[in-house]
Amino acid sequence: MLNLVETFSEFKDGKNIDRPTMVRVLEDVFRTLIKKKFGSDENFDVIVNTQKGDLELWRVREIVPDGEVADEKSQISISEAISIDADYEVGEECYEQLQLEDFGRRSIMAARQTLISRIMDLEKEEVFKKYNDRLGEIVTAEVHQILKKEILIVDDATGNELILPKTEMIKGDYYRKGDLVKAVIKSVEMRNNNPTVIASRTDSLFLEKLLEQEVPEIEDGLISIRKIVRMPGERAKVAVESFDDRIDPVGACVGMKGSRIHGIVRELNNENIDIVNYTNNLQLYIQRALTPAKVTSINVNQDKKHVKVFLEPEQVSLAIGKGGTNIKLAGLLTGFEIDVFRNNEEFEIDDVDLEEFSDEIEGWVIDALKGIGCDTARSVLTLSKEELIRRTDLETETIEDVLAVLAAEFEE
Repeated sequence: MLNLVETFSEFKDGKNIDRPTMVRVLEDVFRTLIKKKFGSDENFDVIVNTQKGDLELWRVREIVPDGEVADEKSQISISEAISIDADYEVGEECYEQLQLEDFGRRSIMAARQTLISRIMDLEKEEVFKKYNDRLGEIVTAEVHQILKKEILIVDDATGNELILPKTEMIKGDYYRKGDLVKAVIKSVEMRNNNPTVIASRTDSLFLEKLLEQEVPEIEDGLISIRKIVRMPGERAKVAVESFDDRIDPVGACVGMKGSRIHGIVRELNNENIDIVNYTNNLQLYIQRALTPAKVTSINVNQDKKHVKVFLEPEQVSLAIGKGGTNIKLAGLLTGFEIDVFRNNEEFEIDDVDLEEFSDEIEGWVIDALKGIGCDTARSVLTLSKEELIRRTDLETETIEDVLAVLAAEFEE
């Protein structure tokens, strides 16, 4: 006959369920079993031994003279008590140990299923609680299964399965089964009564936690991250502030010769990260947010959350950035809509500095184009293919590739 205690023993090992909770669950299951058989569990003791994985069931009744049993649930005649233990006397309490077999196979099977279900529910609750407490933490996990819309990863620390949706992956992320992946715990939710942990590599929290890991001053509270805005895999801007006048927050985050930021950039698939010093001086903050461009002057309309920024002509493409990423992120960082002007005239945002294409065009090719005075995409596109080949001495195929990349930038 199946033993409920064996079921308990199977589940008690390796589960992150505290002992008092396990005891309570097991006691509840057996008291339900007792109620079904005897109508009440008032005169029964359930003793659980979590160390050994076993338990004892005792029925306790008052011993009365033969023929004076008024309540069979709470009383037992002396003659029946003596059959259990010859030393019993009237007035004492009779302890009768019950065996699981006394309840019948069907009842035990039902109780076993209830126990399994209760323990599994507890384990689900524990997983939900554990990861809910870890929201915002970075996990290192192994890729277990690759599906169409998501990747299933296994947390190295706990062995639990997490979900990394494709929408939470950085452009260029490519994984195979068995690869290790870093991500931040973004959310925990119950789906069909199962805890589902969602991980993310695109959330701003991921970059924040990577910075905390690399920059001790942030973890120690000497530097504060005021805000992070990202276009995952392309560009990010991070506003930082120091609580110690002796510490340069930007320099601390970048590290000697970029030692601290380089590791993060590699983790984020070469995402360009601008670290800017936060300030309450709005004009200075906007100016810093537009880095690497150098601003000439700024006109701020705080009521409309609108800013007009004036720059030298050669700085405009830097302020805008490839695909407008720089100016968009600057706006998100400061909370202002930013318009760019040149020579006090509104500048049409349609040019991009060649350096912004360094991920698609090799550095030596960009240098060759700059050598003939072409610093922006438009300045290259204004020249014919033949003239570019003649002046740069680059191969025809190389020039054709460059023109295709630059032209694609302006296609709607």
